[in-house]
Amino acid sequence: MIWNALQLALREIRRNLMRSFLTILGIVIGVSAVITMVTLGNGATRAVSDQIASLGSNLLIVRPGQMLGPGRDSAGAPRFKVADADALRSQVSGLAAAVPVASKAVTLVAMARNWSSSVTGTTADWFTAGKWQLAAGRVFSAPEERAGAAVCVIGETIRRELFGGLDPIGQPLRVKQFSCEVIGLLGAKGQSTMGSDQDDIVVVPLRTLQRRLTGSTDVATLMISVKDEASMDVAKNQVTWLMRERRHIAPGDDDNFSVMDTRQIAETLSGTTKVMTGLLGAVAAVSLLVGGIGIMNIMLVSVTERTREIGIRLAIGALEREVLLQFLIEAVVLSSLGGLIGIALATLASIGGAALMHVPYLFNPGINLLSFGFSAAIGVIFGYVPASRAARLDPIEALRHE
Repeated sequence: MIWNALQLALREIRRNLMRSFLTILGIVIGVSAVITMVTLGNGATRAVSDQIASLGSNLLIVRPGQMLGPGRDSAGAPRFKVADADALRSQVSGLAAAVPVASKAVTLVAMARNWSSSVTGTTADWFTAGKWQLAAGRVFSAPEERAGAAVCVIGETIRRELFGGLDPIGQPLRVKQFSCEVIGLLGAKGQSTMGSDQDDIVVVPLRTLQRRLTGSTDVATLMISVKDEASMDVAKNQVTWLMRERRHIAPGDDDNFSVMDTRQIAETLSGTTKVMTGLLGAVAAVSLLVGGIGIMNIMLVSVTERTREIGIRLAIGALEREVLLQFLIEAVVLSSLGGLIGIALATLASIGGAALMHVPYLFNPGINLLSFGFSAAIGVIFGYVPASRAARLDPIEALRHE
């Protein structure tokens, strides 16, 4: 009986192909929109997590001033010193590295080309803490750090803009008023979570930066890497208390520095992305309801058009439940076809959108099955009223219908 009803449903759909397509258009749009939004949202969440992870594992970043909260910034907050990093390294347990970092915006010149960028001064531990890989060359040595040697390691963007296709290792790079030798090339990382180019960077020994560019012993940031077996929360608390002590902050006074945990940053950004994905998916799901109303409307029209046919079937012995099942299956077939077409379009749109947004394409079987099941349920829910109306027709009145 179900097979016969399915064949009748397919025959009716083929008889009015254009009307059937327009009927399921709302379902197609709804399913494809929901799947595309959720898939791209999941890809964006993964991209955010990967970008945060690329900053370094178990990383704490200490900056002067309160960076979070309304009306708060680093203005007026004292900078750090190299001694602060040394104190953290010696007095806080569970640290893999405590790295002082300073930077300055400069104009770089090489091979008759110039490029505006920033120069970062730090120690060799910075490369390990930040999970940087070398594509070529080496990092600076401890004697070069102590001597403030004129050596530098550059990012992929600097290589592309200043050296083109040439090997930069061993080449001179003019940094403002002094020239340094390129001894290393960093592996590409791409854009950061905030949209900045992580590869647009020149790294020199901290003492080189302080002597030749800034003329100051101040340090803008302390980058702290915590050992895998150590507790991030314990390390963060110890860092906070030690920095309060070194900066002479009285009990009850607010900190004039901030300690940011990259895990918390990742969780916050990922949570925000998931909320936005859910909202976009919910808005897109409204199209499914609109599509369901369209199916109900067309099925009511179909019942009216086929009243005489229904009357003949009832008159020759068809049961009400058989007529009900016929029209219900027709509605479910329509909505299911819309779901399948929507899944196909969503797959294409998701792959294209992921490429344009530079996020990974993550196939989610759960949302695809859920969307298809919901589209079929739409057919059952919105097809029941027209099917029930057809089943309750009086055969005598139906046969009289023109």
